[in-house]
Amino acid sequence: MEVLKKFEEAAKDPRAILDRYLREGKDVVLVAPVYTPEEIVHSFGMVPMGAWGADTQLNGSKKYFPAFICSIVQSIVELGMNGAYDGVKALIVPSLCDSLKVLGENWKYAVPDIPFIPMTYPQNRKPEYALEYTKAGYRRVISDLEKISGKGFDENALKVSIEVYNEHNRLMRETAEELRRHPEITAEERSAIYKSATFLRKEEHSALLKELLQELQAATPGREKIRIVTTGILADSPSLLQILDENGLQIVADDIAAESRQYKTDCVLEGDALTSLARKFSARDNCSVLYDVKKSRVEAIVDLAKKTDAGGVLMILTKFCDPEEFDYPLIRKACEKAGLPIVEIEVDRQMENYEQASTIIESFREMMEL
Repeated sequence: MEVLKKFEEAAKDPRAILDRYLREGKDVVLVAPVYTPEEIVHSFGMVPMGAWGADTQLNGSKKYFPAFICSIVQSIVELGMNGAYDGVKALIVPSLCDSLKVLGENWKYAVPDIPFIPMTYPQNRKPEYALEYTKAGYRRVISDLEKISGKGFDENALKVSIEVYNEHNRLMRETAEELRRHPEITAEERSAIYKSATFLRKEEHSALLKELLQELQAATPGREKIRIVTTGILADSPSLLQILDENGLQIVADDIAAESRQYKTDCVLEGDALTSLARKFSARDNCSVLYDVKKSRVEAIVDLAKKTDAGGVLMILTKFCDPEEFDYPLIRKACEKAGLPIVEIEVDRQMENYEQASTIIESFREMMEL
């Protein structure tokens, strides 16, 4: 499918996308993981572009972080120091884990030419008073964007942006459903669909999704593969995805923060747009970085595997990610109770040797074939 090449090109070369937007006269704002209020950036006529780091050697950023911290945040700073983000107007960082909290402060010193905008979320996000706290964080972001852009905040523009993002959410969910019917789509191709959404304007990505859906709906599904569900923060390593493909595994659904978790929750427009956006954050659930004393995510993963007729669950654990590490024993216990094979692979942004991962996945495949 020709449209798949467009997703792959965008996923592999975000700098080319950034340069194109800059040539078109667009202002670009980096949005770090996770749940950064992209709709607000979009409402200013600016381009929100995801900053999830990249597979790169960490050199200069090591001066600002301890060795035992998430390599995603380290690589974001490394890229900033190396000029990969030159031309952007700012970096917005939410405060949903300890690593993200220090990312912004270190960014101010490591990359002083690109302003840092904090987005402070409440951990206890469900009560009504949490809405006001979230809205106060949004107003801080708005104030900084007004200074950077020279434009004032427009309530109606935010409503339009919310509709754009709701439409993109719907198309991403529809695409995920359709991909389950097509085992011929490789893990690498599937990843590119999600990763490109991080970099492209949502209107542009939505147009590609519509084209893809038309082609998928007209295509004849390929030969069946072993169906699995993935879970974790990030799962975009080409080497790891290639191993999945070589072992005949099909990702039929995911609980990945950089993938499907982004698109589960829509913003319901009721009253003013800012309150509606705050309610969207309040409604988010089933994520390791969101406070939940009941750990509903655990059973949600089991339910997802059952719903999609998956043979097992692959936990892709980002090294030194405490929220994911705390959840894994509970997820493993729930999967074992449900009779679902589960394995864990630890990854980071500096991995070069995937031989151990290959062995683990081969064993995982054999477990599911029994």
